[in-house]
Amino acid sequence: MPVILLIAALVGLRYFEVWKFAALSWWWIIGLMFVAFIWFEFVEKILGLDKKKAHNVDEARRKARIKEAFDKANKR
Repeated sequence: MPVILLIAALVGLRYFEVWKFAALSWWWIIGLMFVAFIWFEFVEKILGLDKKKAHNVDEARRKARIKEAFDKANKR
């Protein structure tokens, strides 16, 4: 996500020709976009990071459900 924010900032700074970014080549920004695309489409899946995020959400839901069940059992 930080890469996407960096790309958006660079596009804005380059488009409005702010400070030294006015001389920045669009190819650097396009290259960064290409790197972000490769990362999110291929590398993240190869490393299993997309599944890890989903697994963490499921794990948190499971723990909350177990805690709720024990709280209800203790109130009886």
